[in-house]
Amino acid sequence: MNNRIKELRARENLTQLDLAKLVNVRRETVVFLEKGKYNPSLKLAYDISRIFKLKIEEVFIFEDKK
Repeated sequence: MNNRIKELRARENLTQLDLAKLVNVRRETVVFLEKGKYNPSLKLAYDISRIFKLKIEEVFIFEDKK
């Protein structure tokens, strides 16, 4: 799964630590999310999407591997 977190963070002028604090996770979690090495829980995906005022599918790109 890919995502637009880094791009959206930059647009909102948020650091990884800022975003982590807003969604109550460690900064390392944001790092792993941005690198695509961690798939968030539905709650975390929802919380991150709310921070950017977007739908989950506008932040997270679910690739169909048919």
